[in-house]
Amino acid sequence: MNLFTDIRALVIDSLTALQSEGALPKGLDFANVTVEPPRDAAHGDMATNAAMVLAKPAKMKPRDIAEALAAKLLQDTRVEVAEVAGPGFLNMRLSPDLWRGVIGAALAQGSDFGRSGMGQGRKVNVEFVSANPTGPLHVGHTRGAVFGDALAALLDFAGHDVTREYYINDGGAQVDVLARSVYERYREACGLTPDIAEGLYPGDYLVPVGQALKDKVGDSLLDKGEQFWLEEVREFATEKMMQMIREDLASLGVEMDVFFSEKSLYGSGRIEAALEELDAKGLIYEGTLPPPKGKPDDDWEPREQTLFKSTDHGDDVDRPVKKSDGGWTYFAPDIAYHYDKVQRGFDELIDVFGADHGGYVKRMKAAVSALSDGKVPLDIKLCQLVRLFKDDQPFKMSKRAGNFVTLREVVDLVSPDVTRFVMLTRKNDAPLDFDFSKVLEQSKDNPVFYVQYASARIHSVLRKARDAGIAVDDATLTDADLSLLAHEAEMAVVKKLAEWPRLVEIAARTNEPHRVAFYLYELAGEFHALWNRGNDLPELRFLQEGDSAATQAKIALIRSVSIVISAGLGILGVTPAEEMR
Repeated sequence: MNLFTDIRALVIDSLTALQSEGALPKGLDFANVTVEPPRDAAHGDMATNAAMVLAKPAKMKPRDIAEALAAKLLQDTRVEVAEVAGPGFLNMRLSPDLWRGVIGAALAQGSDFGRSGMGQGRKVNVEFVSANPTGPLHVGHTRGAVFGDALAALLDFAGHDVTREYYINDGGAQVDVLARSVYERYREACGLTPDIAEGLYPGDYLVPVGQALKDKVGDSLLDKGEQFWLEEVREFATEKMMQMIREDLASLGVEMDVFFSEKSLYGSGRIEAALEELDAKGLIYEGTLPPPKGKPDDDWEPREQTLFKSTDHGDDVDRPVKKSDGGWTYFAPDIAYHYDKVQRGFDELIDVFGADHGGYVKRMKAAVSALSDGKVPLDIKLCQLVRLFKDDQPFKMSKRAGNFVTLREVVDLVSPDVTRFVMLTRKNDAPLDFDFSKVLEQSKDNPVFYVQYASARIHSVLRKARDAGIAVDDATLTDADLSLLAHEAEMAVVKKLAEWPRLVEIAARTNEPHRVAFYLYELAGEFHALWNRGNDLPELRFLQEGDSAATQAKIALIRSVSIVISAGLGILGVTPAEEMR
């Protein structure tokens, strides 16, 4: 049940009727007609821009259209007031019974309330985290992991067929560095002094990996040249790192559907096939690039390279795919990987990258556009940095990791639920401050507590009602006399509940799961305001002694709030609280 969709349909039907009556010209496009909450709630329940967007193509004054539309809308019992404001905006007030119907819909649909079919089963690939398998996940990966997982859950809730995917960057030189680092820890496990030279990974997390390698091969790799052990140690170390990364993700409640190895692209012909596809489209050529911006010409040595004509698909400059020595650039396997996604039949691709990948956006979008003939959109979401604090002081680095705070440290300090919610309290492209003290505060300023406190309060009321012998199962509450809910504070909660289906679709359309967290905070605020009003006005208290009808109506309302909070937290990957300790 989406009231905003229903009322927009009423507006469109009314406009169509005006066309049939000759009050509006035929052939108007209604695609940009919207119905949404007004900026000022005092103006009404919903507002439409219909007159404003249709005035020019209809060659009419906006107010004339708005007045005709208002008269037509008032013929429907769902609309109690339709008023023209300013040059032609139309504000509406709806029947209270229509709003109260949201409660019945929430109780009847339960966890499916707000679930949308807008995705129409479209296949979406969400690739996120994709950290180099060279160590444990750090706090930056944590934000990307939470964002990607919540986005995937949101898209699923909105009717898409979603695949969560991790791209294992195991084909580059960094994995050779990992192998050499592990080999030194292996030597350490064999009783020798490790030589952790500059450029190797110094973290203590590799000590048990070196020990595990010794347990497997004994001292058979000692005193042998790198050519004899590099590949074996590389595979062993990568497997151990991925095991650690999977465990890190599991501690955060993240489970991938697919782990795709970059290394699997090499020697398989898939890189060549992707570039041949681009070549067949006339997008591969031999050429020389101009010097990078800001680089003095005398520091630039031009050289001929194999280039992808990415500027034909919106990039700022063409991109090399093969080095002058014949080796692939980093971009070439990334092209092949996304070509593989396109070939797997995905209708849409989403990549979640760290902030340092901003320069990669246009070239990757250009590649996907070229490979799919513009049929498969690629949305790249960049997650900005997370700044860690404790009691307003910068949080110190981890010795175990070498130079960063790990995902596991964050989760162990504040719990997966708190970590996930807080990581979604800012839009992904805005920096986020994470204070370990503040995120555990029990105050309105802590959004995760504020939402969970609302959930816990509602469960407390439900328990008290059951103890009093009042039936509060959803089937019984569905039959409650909701006309008994009339106070403005109660209706404010109802109207906020009605926004949930619309919010889901907006958040899914824009790939912005943080909107769910913001909405839950607002819904919790309306609930807590109603609770507090009950301290002053006994008639607003949820348990009305001697009046089971009023009690069940009020509990039907807050049970609906609980349903939406649970659904929203489910999208965020957070367990709703039933009590606070």
